[in-house]
Amino acid sequence: MTENNDSMQVDAELKELIDASKENNRLAQEKLYRKFAKPFFHIALSYCADREAAKEVLQESFIKIFKSLGQYNFEGAFEGWMRRILVNTSIDYHRKNSKMSFYTDINDVKVADKLEWFDPGGSKINTDAILDEVKKLPEGARMVFNLFAIEGYSHKEIAIKMHISESTSKSQYARAKSLLSSWLKTEYHG
Repeated sequence: MTENNDSMQVDAELKELIDASKENNRLAQEKLYRKFAKPFFHIALSYCADREAAKEVLQESFIKIFKSLGQYNFEGAFEGWMRRILVNTSIDYHRKNSKMSFYTDINDVKVADKLEWFDPGGSKINTDAILDEVKKLPEGARMVFNLFAIEGYSHKEIAIKMHISESTSKSQYARAKSLLSSWLKTEYHG
């Protein structure tokens, strides 16, 4: 990325890869895939229950990315554009493969006043430890937590994307926070 006034523009090397990929240049597509596959796999893994599901989501996302490259007009961050496709593919995969019910009454969930992200020694718990705990959340709570806390979607947007009510989104987020708080307190505060 360039650091001038137009910091959202892609650098020349990436632009060249994108342009060649738009022309179905397989070598360019492979380079583009290799450049983003690892970080995007970790994002997919945060939405999926296991590595196999994350691999499926990643593969489907890149198929959609390559099919949609003609729509990318170099306005805004390319990585952000691709990430939206990945997140939406994760949601679609979840909806198609989910066997769980999203319905939890918000009144049935006790939310910790605030999450205690500190260990007894006073240093912050590392991000990997938190992400490991997020992966253990039930499907609905994990999806909503990722969309709200990590991606920054509102509960209204989550409700629309996931075909659930706004109150269900809020209750799933509250459930996720409560479970994470409990697990992290147990793990790090004995």
